[in-house]
Amino acid sequence: MSQTDIADTQAAIANTRDKLVDGLRTSINDAEKWLEESADDVSEAASEARARFDDTLRTAISDLRKLEDSILAHSREAAQNVDTYVHDNPWKAVTIGATVGLLLGVLISRK
Repeated sequence: MSQTDIADTQAAIANTRDKLVDGLRTSINDAEKWLEESADDVSEAASEARARFDDTLRTAISDLRKLEDSILAHSREAAQNVDTYVHDNPWKAVTIGATVGLLLGVLISRK
């Protein structure tokens, strides 16, 4: 697997993670709004449902924070690996950068 393939894969994973985190944030915000709006309903069934929903919401918020921490940790690790690779193989890094730049230039000039 070439460095370009690795970079493309990492970019796709990062994009997917960002979409997942954004979707979770939106869902959590919607759930919090629903919880606030339903606070006026005092029936026993509604209160029980709100309590379960509140527990689920707290779990989702906790999971989102863990996911964000994991993403940050993996990003730092990837950055350190790239830094080490560049320091150990400076000419390869320059060649890869020039190749990617050339390919992007060709693709942009075609449009």
